[in-house]
Amino acid sequence: MTSKDQDSLPVSRLGKYVLITPCRDEAKYARRCIDSVVNQSVLPALWVVVDDGSSDETPAILAEYAAKHPWIKVVRREDRGKRAVGPGVVDAFYAGMDTIRPEDFDFLCKFDLDLDLPKGYFEILMRRMAETPRLGTCSGKPYFEEGGRLVSEKCGDEMSVGMTKFYRVTCFQEIGGFVREVMWDGIDCHRCRMLGWIACSWDDPDLRFVHLRPMGSSQKSIFTGRMRHGFGQYFMGTSLLYMTASAVFRLWHPPYLVGGLAMWWGFVKSQLEGKARYDDPEFRKFLRRYQFRCLTAGKSRATAELDGTAATRASKPNSPHRPI
Repeated sequence: MTSKDQDSLPVSRLGKYVLITPCRDEAKYARRCIDSVVNQSVLPALWVVVDDGSSDETPAILAEYAAKHPWIKVVRREDRGKRAVGPGVVDAFYAGMDTIRPEDFDFLCKFDLDLDLPKGYFEILMRRMAETPRLGTCSGKPYFEEGGRLVSEKCGDEMSVGMTKFYRVTCFQEIGGFVREVMWDGIDCHRCRMLGWIACSWDDPDLRFVHLRPMGSSQKSIFTGRMRHGFGQYFMGTSLLYMTASAVFRLWHPPYLVGGLAMWWGFVKSQLEGKARYDDPEFRKFLRRYQFRCLTAGKSRATAELDGTAATRASKPNSPHRPI
């Protein structure tokens, strides 16, 4: 299908998408986020919001919107006593997944409740999926508000971003879903490429969205969040060389110096402590080959090379998936 063909597809032929949203204590951002979804040019067929034990006004806000919009469904989980990230978020996501039949939808999206989306966000993603059959997951780019202006969070083009991961259902099922660990939102995209799918994000003006809580800020502090990211890179299987190069790059982006140093120390500390790594040697081998190519040829070229051979790799026998 050409770009012209997919642009002319009627909305009814784009397919159905479901949003699954883990959330906790999001009253500060919820209304702005929900309003941006309600105003989408193509509405979700279903939006499952998993309230993971909120103690603020989040439950009341969700109930208010669910009463107005029958396609919003709220799932309430017991309060675990604290906000959880990484595996806790994925657990809450799967609490929502357990309430649906994925095969009833063409697309699914893990979607946070602290985002403000442009009006045509999901329609554009579905049109691009129609244009590129091997496109497995995609997103726009997150920006945060600072001093009256929008600042990019500098997410790589080779990933769909963690706060809004839009997936073709068949791709999500083939990669085995999300790993219940901190680097779930990196492992998934690398598994996509490993199995012959394309993962990406675009910095187009019509796909830029506001992240009301900046990435990596953690429930405690930005330093803690970046330390956690370093551990996640270690868990995923990243090499020390690649982690060092990535940390140096981050030194010159907010929060200056401390962000990159915290990432690097989170990785090295995990290595010194001998923490466990993602138990898939084939995946880790694939990841390091890709990262080494990124260092020698540049990330854009390394990713383009894999994307160019996506269909070929997809036709080859794959190793069995581990349960996740």
